[in-house]
Amino acid sequence: MIRRRLSALAVMALAAATLTAVPVGKATADEVEQVRNGSFATGMDPWWTTTNVTGELSDGMLCANVPGGTTNRWDAAVGQNDIALVKGDSYRLSFKASGSPEGHVPRVIVGLSVSPYDTYYEVSPQVSVSGNTYSYTFTSPVDTVQGQVGFQVGGSADPWRFCMDDVSLVGGVPPEVYEPDTGPRMRVNQVAYLPAGPKNATLVTTATERLPWQLKDAAGTTVAHGRTVPRGEDASSGQHVQSIDFSSYRKRGRGFTLVADGETSRPFDISPVPYGQLRADALKYYYTQRSGIEISDALRPGYARPAGHVGTAPNKGDVDVPCQPGVCDYRLDVSGGWYDAGDHGKYVVNGGVATWQLLNEYERSRWARTGQPAKLGDGTLAIPESGNKVPDILDEARWELEFLLKMQVPQGEPLAGMAHHKIHDVNWTGLPLLPSDDPQQRELHPPSTQATLNLAATAAQAARLYRPYDRAFASRALKAAESAWAAAEAHPEMYPSESDGIGGGAYSDSDAKDEFYWAAAELYLTTGGKQFADYLLASPLHTADVFGATGFDWGRTAALGRLDLATVPNRLPGRDRVRRSVVKAADTYLATLDAHPYGLPYAPAGNSYDWGSNSQILNNALVIAEAYDITGRTAYRDGAVQSMDYILGRNALNQSYVTGYGEVASHNEHSRWYAHELDQALPNPPKGTLAGGANSSIQDPYAQGKLQGCVGQFCYIDDIQSWSTNETAINWNAALAWMAAFVADQGDS
Repeated sequence: MIRRRLSALAVMALAAATLTAVPVGKATADEVEQVRNGSFATGMDPWWTTTNVTGELSDGMLCANVPGGTTNRWDAAVGQNDIALVKGDSYRLSFKASGSPEGHVPRVIVGLSVSPYDTYYEVSPQVSVSGNTYSYTFTSPVDTVQGQVGFQVGGSADPWRFCMDDVSLVGGVPPEVYEPDTGPRMRVNQVAYLPAGPKNATLVTTATERLPWQLKDAAGTTVAHGRTVPRGEDASSGQHVQSIDFSSYRKRGRGFTLVADGETSRPFDISPVPYGQLRADALKYYYTQRSGIEISDALRPGYARPAGHVGTAPNKGDVDVPCQPGVCDYRLDVSGGWYDAGDHGKYVVNGGVATWQLLNEYERSRWARTGQPAKLGDGTLAIPESGNKVPDILDEARWELEFLLKMQVPQGEPLAGMAHHKIHDVNWTGLPLLPSDDPQQRELHPPSTQATLNLAATAAQAARLYRPYDRAFASRALKAAESAWAAAEAHPEMYPSESDGIGGGAYSDSDAKDEFYWAAAELYLTTGGKQFADYLLASPLHTADVFGATGFDWGRTAALGRLDLATVPNRLPGRDRVRRSVVKAADTYLATLDAHPYGLPYAPAGNSYDWGSNSQILNNALVIAEAYDITGRTAYRDGAVQSMDYILGRNALNQSYVTGYGEVASHNEHSRWYAHELDQALPNPPKGTLAGGANSSIQDPYAQGKLQGCVGQFCYIDDIQSWSTNETAINWNAALAWMAAFVADQGDS
């Protein structure tokens, strides 16, 4: 997720790319077959099977008798080695396959036949259910003569029989042309506009003159009308577009549509009500991300699962975890916390940002002019802690905070007070895989200055917010924060390695000055300590522009400290300048939004959308919202509210990026346990889950096979295998929850 997976090893190891089946085309003279004896006309050579699989020829097919009782799909396999691949060439993998009994899901891979067994391409068809003939195209990310085509057929409790024929891997084929179905050319927020808030839409059209538009209610009656505003070509999508502003219509209602240029939009409401539900759903997401606890069907119908990583076989568990070899000689109980994204890893730096944002959402509700703390109160999220007289959002954040505290190096050990950077499996696991079924050994990775300062910042923030509810926990958190700060000062350049990306994301970072600034800000706000005030005032970041065009995230955290210094009451000298810097940043984002034909406060250089672009858009909107809280100017409120339109459907793809919201919405986000696309017994992600969004780098082979040459907004695909565009992540949902709360707080404006 995000920049943590940019190392070559990580990209190869996780690469997963199930592509939609396409008809097998006739080979041209330039196409070269890489598989030998794919029809099994000359027997089984050079195909191999694992020792627990009996292979035989039957009716011209190779059939494998697969034993039951294996844990993983790679525990039983059939394959062929010495496959040649050329980097950048497009390949078509095709085969016939059947299973008895039907419904099994083999994992078909093209990868490396020797250590570290990188996977370059992956597909998981449900045999004898999804059809018996399959064909897929992909682009090789490497040059190798040690490739492998493998059929991994383990992971079943019961024995079964797998048969295959006509296996082919042809190089030199034309790349598959992918054209997404974007529906009507009218792009709207498919969820809701606020009655007295901004209401804008984008029309894709070749027309250059102004066009008439009509707003129709659910009965089809025209309730407002006007003319479009030509905007020319939108560089972020390559489309020719016009804008529509129907803000003057302020009546509540459901099922509205916009009509112009012969196109009718997808339906939407005019009401604040859906945002109150979205605030809750975006926060309810975290319960089903929890590690170390059974997920209750009574609380989340359809999402029940056993506790993950508690040491129950086949789990090795997180209750007694060793370090990577050579890192330490102790073991820690680091159970609990949230799974970071679609994998089973837990990362302090991303957990820190997500925790800060949830705590900041609660803190804002207490002091902002439109804040509504009761909407985040006890009983609002239906979690196990509901009813304990503590706001549910604090209970949920504490689940992660307790994990962060456990990641601190114990007293008496070398580097005491530092925090381990992350904990995850020794090797990457495949899809799908419930946390409770993960058989891998877990490891603590080296402490880092960045992780230590994330702990210092969030623990200090927690100390002031939990004090009214649990003074002992608040004191423990502050003690941990202060010891983490001291440890980071003693070890200011222990940076996480960019090569540490096997089994989990690297989250590499070569600069901790922003984390120092953020941690000092939180410690000052909680303690008022002079040493922290002096540090802030002396830091070059205190007067620098810490709000970049692409927003803040786990790798750029100075803005977090700046925002809290500007909004949480305090007596820091020169605080007015701090507040003005937030307003100035909001002015920049607002100007970007006003200039953008799709109305979003995000315009990366060259329209090169970053990993997790949706969260960056939301975080830029958060800065605009904070400017409204500081100044009360409606332009900032309206800009922040309008930013949600892109996330909820007013975009080039004409889809909502939030599961369960909008007529067409993302629902196949990359996850090992929200994996309905691969295993119908598993659910799709829960309502209120945010997809990462357009990513111009399209690092995963699935996206590479579909989206080569994509422009900006079009660099996205809703498929579980596209981990670079369609992952789910705790920090991304935190941004969604924060902004949903802000919009809901505005009511009818």
